[in-house]
Amino acid sequence: QVHLEESGGGVVQAGGSLRLSCLVSAPTLNNFAMGWFRQAPGKERDELAEISWNYGNSWHADSVKGRFTISRDTAKNTLYLQMDNLQPEDTAVYSCALNVHDGATGYDYWGQGTQVTVSS
Repeated sequence: QVHLEESGGGVVQAGGSLRLSCLVSAPTLNNFAMGWFRQAPGKERDELAEISWNYGNSWHADSVKGRFTISRDTAKNTLYLQMDNLQPEDTAVYSCALNVHDGATGYDYWGQGTQVTVSS
């Protein structure tokens, strides 16, 4: 049974920072990947970053590269998204997701999401 639970969202002023966390419970899985997504009202869901849980290699979308950083702490079973220099256009619901096969396309499990609101 896979369970993902995000935390760390909130309201921040433009230029500020937040760190999102995703507690990962996947006791029967090995060699999976984790990703962060966001969806703003009226817009499609965008993938922001991905990381290999076992190996740590990562990818970031051009739209957030240099401002957002994905990481994980395997000892704490926690995925992170460090977000710096936040702007009002970053306002969205942010979700973590798990891909049961690292390197494959598509995600199989999703968290419930956490709201991030950036005020100008």
